[in-house]
Amino acid sequence: MIEAITVPDIGEKVESGKVVGVLVSVDDRVEKDDGIIEFETEKAVVEIPSPAAGRIVEILVKEGDELKIGDTIARLETGTDTSEKREPAAQKSTDDVQPQKEPPAEQTDISADRVPAAQPPGPKEPTEKETSAAIQGAEKIMPVPAAPSVRRFARELGVDIRSVNGSAPGGRISEQDVKDFVKGTLTSGISFQAKTDTAVLPDFSQWGEIETVDMATVRRITADSMSASWRTVPHVTQFDSADISHLNQWMASVSGKVKPTGTRLTITAVIMKVVAEGLRKFPYFNASMDRKNEQIILKQYVHIGMAVDTERGLLVPVVRNVDRKSIRDLADEIADLAARARTKRLKPDEMEGGTFTLSNQGGIGGTNFTPIVYWPQAAILGVSRTAIEPRYIGEAWQPRSILPLSLSYDHRINDGAQSARFLRWVCDALEYPMTLYS
Repeated sequence: MIEAITVPDIGEKVESGKVVGVLVSVDDRVEKDDGIIEFETEKAVVEIPSPAAGRIVEILVKEGDELKIGDTIARLETGTDTSEKREPAAQKSTDDVQPQKEPPAEQTDISADRVPAAQPPGPKEPTEKETSAAIQGAEKIMPVPAAPSVRRFARELGVDIRSVNGSAPGGRISEQDVKDFVKGTLTSGISFQAKTDTAVLPDFSQWGEIETVDMATVRRITADSMSASWRTVPHVTQFDSADISHLNQWMASVSGKVKPTGTRLTITAVIMKVVAEGLRKFPYFNASMDRKNEQIILKQYVHIGMAVDTERGLLVPVVRNVDRKSIRDLADEIADLAARARTKRLKPDEMEGGTFTLSNQGGIGGTNFTPIVYWPQAAILGVSRTAIEPRYIGEAWQPRSILPLSLSYDHRINDGAQSARFLRWVCDALEYPMTLYS
């Protein structure tokens, strides 16, 4: 039976895209969900998977082709033996290989929303666990709700589309919105420019040998979004640290007891849960500023984005309704989103709607960093590597596990004192988890 492989509906507002890679050849045998092409939209690059197992009998697209949702990519002969599957024409990177899961051990219930209460420090500190390396960096992808024609119109006028407020439902930007922006800037005497880093460079080759490398799509989008965020948000970064020795003791006690799925509990899941509770207590960090209407928008939902390091750059999938989920459920979802981000299986709408962002570089190293706020969010939390440091407790020095945290925030929405209180609350909740419920 011959079955058509078409471009599926991959997200709200996504109508078309471009083929940036063909991963199979005619006569290749594929399994269900094997990648067929890499498809670039305005928001992300995703793999279009095969809907079934079979043999590729015809490929109807090539790199560079523009496609719409529903267009046919290839034809697949199903019902054939796929045991001798050939490797796809485009070799996948080793980063796309899923890590082996630990065999399930005796199961313990870690599904409760609460982290256990702090216990007195024992005579011996537990071995420090590596924090999650899946969630790294402070750069992200920021989609703009505007049609390609509107984007093109803005570029022709030299307007940064991210500076324009959309008047259509959902904040979608129209051509008239761009015109109104231009009129407003001309009237106020404020200059605008699509990009601030497009100054003419010197000829570097006059001083030695050089090599030029085309920017990947993800890197290009990241550069634009970070430039827009930096220009829009007056950044301030608040630093603090949490003594997570008790938390590490508890995590060590359950590290070998996993769910049947094999997902391990990570400190990222715990931090995400703590932050979600903190955003409920400090709602102005779960907000956005609307300068057009001179309002602050307080969101009644908590969707936390997490920066994931991939071979194509950093992507930021969003974990939704974090405040309503258990730590164990968050660990499952974090692992799933991180894996699919690395294997190009994230949908564009899975990177939208975040109200706060978490960037964990603990798996790499460093003592502190200053992440860039992901506009239109109000703040982002950076997590660095835990270090063993001496602390004077009682009448003696003791080695303690100290976790450095960095909170960058929009100073238009929150002041320094409130930011210090919020970050201190997060630290206290990690040190004394029952603070969450006091």
